[in-house]
Amino acid sequence: MSQFKRSLNFRSTIAIVIGGIIGSGIFMKPALMASQLGSPFLLLSVWLVAGIVTLLGALSNAEIAAMFPETGGQYVFFQKMYGNGFAFMYGWAAFAVFNCGGNASIAYVCAQYLHYFIALPQLPDTIVQSCRLHIPLIGNFMPLDNIGLKLVTMLLVMVLTLINYRSVQYGAGLQRWLTSLKIIAMLLLVGGIGFSGKGNMHFFTQNSSTMPVGLSLISAYMAAIAGAFWAYDGWNNISFVAGEVQNPQKNIPKSLIIGLLLCISIYALINTVYIYVLPIQQMASSSFVASDAATKVWGIGGGAMIALLVILSTVGTANANILATARVTYTMGKENSLFAWAGKEQNKYNTPGNALLLNACWSVVLILSGSFDMLTDMLIFVSWFFYGMSALGVFILRKKYAQKERPYKVWGYPLVPVIFIVFTLFFLVVTVYTDIKGYRAGHTQIINSFWGIAITLTGLPLYFLFRKK
Repeated sequence: MSQFKRSLNFRSTIAIVIGGIIGSGIFMKPALMASQLGSPFLLLSVWLVAGIVTLLGALSNAEIAAMFPETGGQYVFFQKMYGNGFAFMYGWAAFAVFNCGGNASIAYVCAQYLHYFIALPQLPDTIVQSCRLHIPLIGNFMPLDNIGLKLVTMLLVMVLTLINYRSVQYGAGLQRWLTSLKIIAMLLLVGGIGFSGKGNMHFFTQNSSTMPVGLSLISAYMAAIAGAFWAYDGWNNISFVAGEVQNPQKNIPKSLIIGLLLCISIYALINTVYIYVLPIQQMASSSFVASDAATKVWGIGGGAMIALLVILSTVGTANANILATARVTYTMGKENSLFAWAGKEQNKYNTPGNALLLNACWSVVLILSGSFDMLTDMLIFVSWFFYGMSALGVFILRKKYAQKERPYKVWGYPLVPVIFIVFTLFFLVVTVYTDIKGYRAGHTQIINSFWGIAITLTGLPLYFLFRKK
């Protein structure tokens, strides 16, 4: 396994947890969720429920991370639980779908809001259309569309990759600084809007006329939950760098619990001030709810302030993800001959340099293809399948390694992991049902959950080829 130094202290682990979670989701998702639910109470409850469920998963994951504090996180956990085959499938899905796809999409959001201040170049539509590639059931790939945004996105990915390539300490130091600024800015946003006196408490009790009922409400609630899960995703980044954390048996569980509780509180506060100044109907029709809320309080300057906050937030999240997710690719390279190049350390800087470069290259491919929006739609479905399997693994390891010391035991065992597993199963089933229903109704060109499964299963022939070699 890796010989990386344990150089990440408790402040760095907290910054990685919070920085990996709080990105663009809290600014981009509430408007869509408001249109799905049509109720201020349900909107707030979604963020709390999703946060609590995520915390239950993190508590389950913390027991395993404290037992096996090794670089690679869940890849290593799945090896212990289910064997090399399942671990490889996870590593492949992480690389092909939710790690690099997540890095690309977060960096793209940052570039979008940089465009608020700087006009980025565009190519004529005739040139863009001439390079269009159509794949049935998947959609159109437009490599030259929004080329200015894509170039800035690629530049951001490469710069952050270079920083983390040169030094874990540089990356961790940047993460601590960005996370601190992010939290301060968000608290100022909450305080400025909440105490502005320009809202109305009646907005908390006014439901939309289009609020769904019955089975439609359940489907809408789970769709909104998926949006909140996207905003909470990234909490497990700390397990990827467990082999580089000081006193991991203590610092990893503490950072997960404290970091997630802070994120739940911040998300609840931000959504509360959104509702305070915007009726649910207005939120639902908003193209960018954070900007609309700030503009109502501070005028046109509010939009510029929110754009800066989104840029700051997404740079921090992109850095946390690039730092952490490369460790999964690195560990997979250490274990599999097909990816052996990715498993080599950069000896001069003591970092997983090749894995960082490989992740960056694949992220660039996704950025150019324009397919990462589709990948982020399927990201939550695929990643939550593995989260559920990780929680199930707690029971397997309790039996398989009954005598092994457990520096941290999940609180509320066995109830906490059972609740998380049951909720995950329900979420996956409802997601598949909703995807199929939307596809049949013509609302989507592809069943995202099925496409996520298909990409994951492409790892099977690679695994058997690796075994043959």
